[in-house]
Amino acid sequence: MGFFSTIFGFFGFGLGISIGLVAGYFLFIYVQSSDVEDPEIQPLVDQDPKTLERMLPEIPLWVKNPDYDRLDWLNKFLEYMWPYLDKAICKTAKDIAKPIIAEEIPKYKIDSVEFEKLTLGSLPPTFQGMKVYVTDEKELIMEPSFKWAANPNILVAAKAYGITATVQVVDAQVFASPRITLKPLVPSFPCFAQINVSLMDRPYVDFGLKLIGADLMSIPGLYTYVQEFIKDQVANMYLWPKTLEVPIMDPAKAFNRPVGLLRVKVLRAMKLRKMDLLGASDPYVKLKLTESNMPSKKTTIKQKNLNPEWNEEFNMVVKDPQSQALEFMVYDWDKVGKHEKMGINVIPLKDLPNDEPKVLTLDLLKTMDLNDPQNEKNRGQLELELTYKPFAEEDLQKGYDETQTLEKAPEGTPPGGGLLVVIVHEGQDLEGKHHCNPSVRLILRGDEKRTKHLKKSRDPRWEEEFQFVLEEPPTNDKLHVEVVSNSSKLGLLHGKESLGYVQISLSDVVSNRRINQKYHLIDSKNGQVQLELQWRTAE
Repeated sequence: MGFFSTIFGFFGFGLGISIGLVAGYFLFIYVQSSDVEDPEIQPLVDQDPKTLERMLPEIPLWVKNPDYDRLDWLNKFLEYMWPYLDKAICKTAKDIAKPIIAEEIPKYKIDSVEFEKLTLGSLPPTFQGMKVYVTDEKELIMEPSFKWAANPNILVAAKAYGITATVQVVDAQVFASPRITLKPLVPSFPCFAQINVSLMDRPYVDFGLKLIGADLMSIPGLYTYVQEFIKDQVANMYLWPKTLEVPIMDPAKAFNRPVGLLRVKVLRAMKLRKMDLLGASDPYVKLKLTESNMPSKKTTIKQKNLNPEWNEEFNMVVKDPQSQALEFMVYDWDKVGKHEKMGINVIPLKDLPNDEPKVLTLDLLKTMDLNDPQNEKNRGQLELELTYKPFAEEDLQKGYDETQTLEKAPEGTPPGGGLLVVIVHEGQDLEGKHHCNPSVRLILRGDEKRTKHLKKSRDPRWEEEFQFVLEEPPTNDKLHVEVVSNSSKLGLLHGKESLGYVQISLSDVVSNRRINQKYHLIDSKNGQVQLELQWRTAE
């Protein structure tokens, strides 16, 4: 009897479990509670500020402000590079601090101050976003916003009167929004000459400070005092419009300013070749500095003379005597047709002494290739007197702001007149019907100047400078500026077309001395051209 009861009990348990599982499954699937409501979904824009702060405790700037761009790539870069940046920054900080400390500690009768430990910790700063400003000047303005919750370990030991005291900085937090300006932008690496840094708001600074192991910030009132003191000191030094200026490049090279004056006196030529059919030549000399946009200098023409004497002087502005050279070319003038080249040569300026005249007699060559067999023929000689006068050092060591002041007109400018300088910077959204190979024509009082052609460019950048010497201020004149495009293919069909023009009144330039702005082109849909106009006088 006990055996059967065990068998029936086992089957009853198994049958009960099976029936219970099947019944529970069907009840779960087909029977739903009537008091369960669907959740109410609302857009984030409909939430009040407190709810948003509770849901999203830290909203990045690029979410709140569309002018800010995301910098996830930069944060990822800092995350991987931080161990190496930490060591490099700390080493640089030590190198900068050591001479400053050595100069200051004797004033306070301190024997020594040394860094026993210096590390910024394992946590890099995080950039919340960056805003970039676009201006018409040669500069780049950025406003990054970063937060840095660091775990540094900075231990400084000071020794005086045989006693050593240690000060340790730990657990620092820095929140700041600096404005970083790179200016001016120059065509030499790293492409900017100076960094200006200023703070747009008072920064948030918090850190722990220990003296001989004791937490100084736990002293009542000291924590708030130290925080406010640091904020005030930093704000007094760097809160906008005050700036921290960090020079990157040598001012003379960065701003491409003149560093000296080359005086060239063309004395004479000897034994020139006969270029005309009647056994004579009509020579003149053309002078030009390499790496310079200034026009060439020319002597007068000596008719039918194989041994001419000129004794004519020219002044040429030098910007880099180590790399520039004086090119001279002797031509035979022809009344009809192209002038024939009689010979050339080059004089490197680095070979000239300072402030001392040097007379050189140079052979005329066919080409500047020393291995060219045509150079073995006698083409005559040219005698020159060269004097290089470098400018004084105090005139060269100027910052960017000082270079913004206008230069005076050169010697020889007509009294009562001046020099109109036109710098063609760039064009934007230029569009032609058949082609777009733009160049700029400048016409003033019948004098025409033109930039070089740039092929297939709707946003060309020329950066070319032109000068107009005027007998009187152009208060009633207008500068005609026209952007033209020439076909790059041979043929008469659609060979040249205008991309737009503008007439610029020069009265504002005379009164303001300098204008730099973009002008919308007439007869163009969206085309613009950026020009800088300067009016320079001898006064």
